[in-house]
Order: sequence, then structure tokens, then C-alpha cells
Amino acid sequence: MIEATTRALTMALAMGWEILWPLILGFALSAVVQAAVSHRQMSQLLPDDRPRSIATALALGAASSSCSYAAVALARSIFRKGAHFTAAMAFEMASTNLVVELSIIMVALLGWQLTLAEFVGAPLMLALLVLLFRTFLTQNLLEPAKIQADKGVAGRMEGHAEMDMSVIEGGSLWQRMTSDRGLTAISHYFVMDWAAVWLDIVGGLLIAGALAAWVPNTFWQSFFLADHPVLATLWGPLIGPLAAVISFVCSVGNIPLAAVLWNGGISFGGVVAFIFADLIILPILNIYRKYYGLRMAGFLFVTFYVAMAAAALIVDLIFGSLALIPSERQARVVEASIAWNYTTWLNLAFLILAALLISCFLKTGSLAMLRMMNRPADHGSAHHHAA
Repeated sequence: MIEATTRALTMALAMGWEILWPLILGFALSAVVQAAVSHRQMSQLLPDDRPRSIATALALGAASSSCSYAAVALARSIFRKGAHFTAAMAFEMASTNLVVELSIIMVALLGWQLTLAEFVGAPLMLALLVLLFRTFLTQNLLEPAKIQADKGVAGRMEGHAEMDMSVIEGGSLWQRMTSDRGLTAISHYFVMDWAAVWLDIVGGLLIAGALAAWVPNTFWQSFFLADHPVLATLWGPLIGPLAAVISFVCSVGNIPLAAVLWNGGISFGGVVAFIFADLIILPILNIYRKYYGLRMAGFLFVTFYVAMAAAALIVDLIFGSLALIPSERQARVVEASIAWNYTTWLNLAFLILAALLISCFLKTGSLAMLRMMNRPADHGSAHHHAA
């Protein structure tokens, strides 16, 4: 038992070391984007579910934090301020599927094909979701959800979701981002995003290490019907989201798990569906219940699941027809080990970058902000002082 536990922890540590520099790079780039894009007028930019509003929601989501809890909280906030519900949900989905840190870590762990599939599939998933909402979302369902949302029941990461330190005035983008206000905002977004998702990342690594060390590939191959290609293609997108639901891991933390499942035999579309499904894990479904009521929470689960599974299946079929599905399953993180190679040198370089950003954060006396991340936001707080 001790040997098996040690092996699982060692694999989790090796995976974490393998993805450290992509994570730091991704969160740093995300911090720059968030510092350049204001959330203040977001609700005014999403007045309906027309293509322009949905496209805006995608762009705003891609420019936000990848923390699933923060995305869910911010979606409710802009809905309460007047944004269209469908557009708010589109923003929520985009913020966890189109952000830069996700693409960087996916390339590092899963390869370019699955990364491309994610970024092709996410807009398709959102288009399917809009169609489902237009078909099945009624006023009888929406009005009670709006009443419940306006009660302001606390979920998670409320303060983090409302934080807006964007620097939108003061010259060119370069001048704004390299100014004192810009660097302060970047450091704050960097630290706050890490603080928001580190538990999910660690949890995902530990679960992935345990599954990789303890569960034989023969089990995964049998479970995912790997010996029956046609059935596996259909089964993967159906079971992928359900596997995510019970994993309790969201944001970029589910990518190591996706690597284990991919090496284990789940279909190409199954991996994509699993990654899509971080917004229907059990803790977030409970937050939907608090935010919008039980009926709307059930509606969101069903419509999200259908859109995720259908989009993943379509992506699988498209990539298969174009011969873009890898013939070998070699997610490197599962077999990773710590050694003096380019990964180690990159990790050391980006750890220096992280140390500089953390130092800038601490010099501004912002530790109190960390304690406010899980509290309902005070709109008069220092969260907005750098805008």
C-alpha cells in the first residue's frame, strides 16, 4: 500500500513539474489580457442572444479568468445587471474553454490535435447551446431563475469574479501594461487566478496520479470500448461529461485527468467532452441550484450535457474524416519524470517570473484581497481602484 501510494504521489509530482512552466506562462498571459479588458460594461454588451452578442460573449470569456467558480459567479452578476441569460451562459462557457492558459497546458500535455479540437469544438458547443436555449428556455423557467438570482445567494469566488482592475486609459496597450498601474493589475490578476484554481490543479494532479498508477489500461480499454471503434466513438462523448461530473475537478485541473483517460483508451471526442464538462461538476451544479433554483439547475445540466456531447461527437467525426486524430496515445505527463532537461530550465525561468509578479502583488499590500475572494463583492472596494 505504501509503495502504491508513493508511486501515485511521484507520478502526480512529475506531472505537476511537467506542466509548471505552461501554467505560469498561461496565467501570466491571461493576467495581461484581463488587465487590458474591462468587465464593467459587460452586461451592456450582452443585451440579447443574437450572433453579435454571442460573439461578444465568446471574446469576453476568452479574456477572463479560467476559474470555473469565478466564471459562474460573474455570469450571474452580469445577468443580474441586465445581460441576456443565454449570452451570460455563453460567456461562462467561453471563459473555461477558450482562455489562453488552457490552450498552453493542453499543447504541453495532450498535443496540438486535441488543443485544436477544443478550440473548434467550443464555438460549436456554444452554437448548439444557443439553439437549445431558444427552443426550450421559457419565461416560466427564466422568471423564477431571475428572482432567485436577485436574492444574491453566495456561491464561490464572488469577490474574485467582481474584481476589475483593468487599465483602459493611458496610451497604447504597451504603455498601459508597462505602467505602474498596469504592472500592479497584472500581478493582482496573476496571484488571484492562482489562488482561485490551485486546489483544482492539485486535486486534478493527485487524482490523475492515482488513476495512472493504480488503474491498469486494460480496465480503461474495456470501459471505453476501445476494441469496438464505432461504439467507442459514440460512447466517448456520452461518458466523458459524466466522468467529469463526479471528478469534482474543474478549470485547468481536469487536463491531467484528460491525459490519463486519453492514454487509457477513451475516444478522441470523449476527451474533448470531458474537458468541456468542467461547468457541470457536482459542486457547480449545487451553485446553479443556489443561484437560479432547482429547476434551472436541472435545465442547465441537461442542456449543457447535450451541447457538450453533441459538439464533441461532431468534432470527433470531423477530425476523423480529416485524419487528424493521433494514431498513438502518448500524453507525456503520464510518463513524465523530473530530470535536468529543457522542462526544468523553463520551469526555473518561469518561477523567476512568478516570483517577480508575487513580489509586486505583496508590495501593494493586497493580501486582504485574497481573504475577500470567497465573499460577496463590495462594489465600492479596492477591486476597482486601478481602472
